[in-house]
Amino acid sequence: MPDASPRPFVVIAEFKVRADAMAAFLDLAHEDARASVANEPGCRTFDVAVAEDDPQTVVFYEVYDDRAAFDAHLETPHLARFRAGFPALIAEERPVRFLGRTCGGGARS
Repeated sequence: MPDASPRPFVVIAEFKVRADAMAAFLDLAHEDARASVANEPGCRTFDVAVAEDDPQTVVFYEVYDDRAAFDAHLETPHLARFRAGFPALIAEERPVRFLGRTCGGGARS
């Protein structure tokens, strides 16, 4: 019998950061990521990664219980701080992608 529960909701956000602003951008991003995982029961994962082939590209990989959990994230004070601070630090904000996760890899022991 198929599982009727919603699939985890994945958000991928990507930014091209100004070279002179990377440290400030990462400070804002890390604060948002930490607060999301610590304070939002529906946030499973919030990773901040820098592309190996383009060190000015930063990608957020976020996993929420469902779309409602992500919608709750949009109303948080820590996201408001990120939204207020990041525009001056980037060269480009790429389109956000939304996905439904079908399998989580889990952790190795």
